[in-house]
Amino acid sequence: MYVYDEHDHKILSERVAQFRGQVDRYLEGEISDEEFLPLRLQNGLYIQRLAPMLRIAVPYGMLTSVQLRKLASIARDYDKGYCHVSTRQNIQFNWPSLEDVPDILAELATVQMHAIQTSGNCIRNTTTDQFAGIAPDEIVDPRPYCEIIRQWSTFHPEFAFLPRKFKIAVTASLDDRAAVQVHDIGLQIVKNDAGTVGFRVLVGGGLGRTPVIGSVIREFLPEEDLLTYLDAILRIYNQFGRRDNKFKARIKILVRAMGPEVFAEKVEEEWQHIKNSPARLTGEEIDRAKSFFTAPPYRQIDDAAVSAALQKHTDEELAFSRWLNRNVQPHKVPGYAAVTLSLKPAGVSPGDITDKQLELLADLADQYSFGEVRTTHEQNIVLGDVAKSDLYDLWKVLKPAGFATPNIGTLTDIICCPGGDYCSLANAKSIPVAEAIQRHFNDLDYLYDLGDLDLNISGCMNACGHHHVGHIGVLGVDKKGEEFYQIQLGGNAGEHSSLGNVLGPSFGRDEVTDVVQKIVDVYVQSRNPDEQFIDTYRRIGIDPFKERVYAKAD
Repeated sequence: MYVYDEHDHKILSERVAQFRGQVDRYLEGEISDEEFLPLRLQNGLYIQRLAPMLRIAVPYGMLTSVQLRKLASIARDYDKGYCHVSTRQNIQFNWPSLEDVPDILAELATVQMHAIQTSGNCIRNTTTDQFAGIAPDEIVDPRPYCEIIRQWSTFHPEFAFLPRKFKIAVTASLDDRAAVQVHDIGLQIVKNDAGTVGFRVLVGGGLGRTPVIGSVIREFLPEEDLLTYLDAILRIYNQFGRRDNKFKARIKILVRAMGPEVFAEKVEEEWQHIKNSPARLTGEEIDRAKSFFTAPPYRQIDDAAVSAALQKHTDEELAFSRWLNRNVQPHKVPGYAAVTLSLKPAGVSPGDITDKQLELLADLADQYSFGEVRTTHEQNIVLGDVAKSDLYDLWKVLKPAGFATPNIGTLTDIICCPGGDYCSLANAKSIPVAEAIQRHFNDLDYLYDLGDLDLNISGCMNACGHHHVGHIGVLGVDKKGEEFYQIQLGGNAGEHSSLGNVLGPSFGRDEVTDVVQKIVDVYVQSRNPDEQFIDTYRRIGIDPFKERVYAKAD
């Protein structure tokens, strides 16, 4: 992980003091609501339905055990004993008081954390693959490039007040686990024919009110040109992006209006003026960023012997076998594995984690994973560097803590925004719908038979639950003051990204689970051997699902 130096610490301390003064003046009536709005947003503070919400930055999803313990103490002392993992890999507190926020930020600063630019019309937290640096299929570790982007974008004076919020994601694997195609800028690390590392650049993706798959504007960008090219993209957006209508202010609207080819031409023209400026990365600067992401002291492990020992445990305990199959992923170092801790047990709001769980997680990170964890955009937690010889012992600890639900990638591993229970923008509640679906589909054998199936729920068109790219997407809508839910099918956030299609008229909350069951029934009856839901949907289309769901009873 990147380690803060004296300059970073000074910047954070000054920022906390600055915001403390702004909060004091606001509470004393010296600053109006309108004036305070941009100040609080760029410090991660929202006004929600029942209380403020504070969003904490977790750059590219990396957290240390020290930071976990600090988050636990904040949850206990300033909130209601829990926090929430968001789809941008950040941490959210839903119940702080405004008066306490400066104190919270001061505490976060002691462990190299902050809430800077987690909201507002600026460049937000850069996200990446939760298995970055350990995935066997990646070209290079994408985290150093994320850190370079973080340092470039934080407090960048030219991009502090963009037409609208701006999100960047980076992936280094063909199996895109960072959803780069639905970001304002998506960067896929590639190698050209000469073996040189660079980026395939996509622009204009995004969800929300107008969902769009991003367009490739450059097939290969050398790594040294990363920041100057991003500068050029942001300058074109700043110059031509709409500011008269926030619903048409995202870069995806600009790219669509210009056309990807014209937008790319304007970026290239701008880039020619700045490509050889001092902002061009040097090999030394890239190496400096890489130096913060060195491999931990892995042990030499006999992978074959450990695998044989694990096989004995899987033969004897079905529950462990299920967990090993669903929650444990390959690692590039022989004898190690990445373990995903599910934050989706039935009856718990997806992505929520308590103060006691955070402290246990910190202890587990220290004992099993070199003191580090990763948050995921699917709202789970990853221990990235677990020796395979420790997997069985780790599982026995995870079970009573509520972390071992073996449902990763299944229908009940639901991505879900906080919805109407918290958010003032939501049209409908999301959490009760997620819980009802989880309780209904509680047969693990049935879930495993269904295979990989993404179900995403959003409480409004802002799409914080990424419903557009769920294989099954659920959207809360308002009908004359009543909560209803629209169903979409066929979305996908991976390598072959697609946007879901609306099934038809919306449903009441108590109907949603039955509708999902009918959709699943059509899939089971129509699939070919070993065919996943998204493949069946793409083969047979939406009509068979629509016919079943809207069929009138005899």
